[in-house]
Amino acid sequence: MRTYAPLTIVCDGCFSNLRKSLSAPKNCDLPHANHGHVILGDPSPILFYPISSTEVRCLVDVRGTKVPSVASGEMAKYLKTVVAQIPPQLHNAFMAAVEKGNIRTMQNRSMAANPVPTPGAILLGDAFNMRHPLTGGGMTVALSDIVLLRDLLRPLRDLNDAPALCNYLESFYTLRKPVSSTINTLAGALYKVFCASPDPARQEMREACFGYLSFGGICSYGPVSLLSGLNPRPLHLFLHFFAVAIYGVGRLMLPFPSPKRMWLGIRLILSASGIIFPIIKGEGVRQMFFPATVPAYYRSPPVY
Repeated sequence: MRTYAPLTIVCDGCFSNLRKSLSAPKNCDLPHANHGHVILGDPSPILFYPISSTEVRCLVDVRGTKVPSVASGEMAKYLKTVVAQIPPQLHNAFMAAVEKGNIRTMQNRSMAANPVPTPGAILLGDAFNMRHPLTGGGMTVALSDIVLLRDLLRPLRDLNDAPALCNYLESFYTLRKPVSSTINTLAGALYKVFCASPDPARQEMREACFGYLSFGGICSYGPVSLLSGLNPRPLHLFLHFFAVAIYGVGRLMLPFPSPKRMWLGIRLILSASGIIFPIIKGEGVRQMFFPATVPAYYRSPPVY
């Protein structure tokens, strides 16, 4: 017996057939309760965040193309090398979780949305669009997409006209761009900024990022509102990102500029541009900053 639906919503995750590392220390206290923590490890960031009142999840980013094997013990050996970089109060819980062997691995993937409108089906979630998990933005984008799709489907009374429905739902891919592109770009840019680098310009950019956030006010709640999806405005993201870069250049010029510091400031701006512009290009400049110029933005529901 086969059952058919007029519209199939596909959201089967990042390993979708249709289109790094985790451990959970228990009963440990984070330096700041009920907050996520980003540890600027070398060579890449380490995350800690609470998932219940007694459990904390840790995500260790393992760079490279080959992931250490969990079965052979290579992963546990690698994790023990990063323990010195995490807060002391988490050492015992972290090591206990590593010794227990409750380690899961998952590939970090970044995949820009590249829709192929198909009558009778629509993709959602990580099956459709992925970004680096550093900012935890995947669920925010997925839930935003669900709300948007709900609103688009709400006025419809008949889903059986697949071609007309497909034409109408092309607006979904444009309307989702402000939220998805803001979070996708921020995730990719922050990961590249936070990763350790021998390049002095990248090091200055990382220090400038934390200095900028420490100012508080708009310098703090502005990026956080972008990160959380509360301010889905790519232009604001662009302005904050380059405000960090300009602040970094200003730091270099004090107390007195020198040719070496001026050259480093130029390299910092070039480094910042090299981080964000490729991500924006992948998202689509027109769809990201000028979605109202895309014809699909104005699609109306089919009338019967």
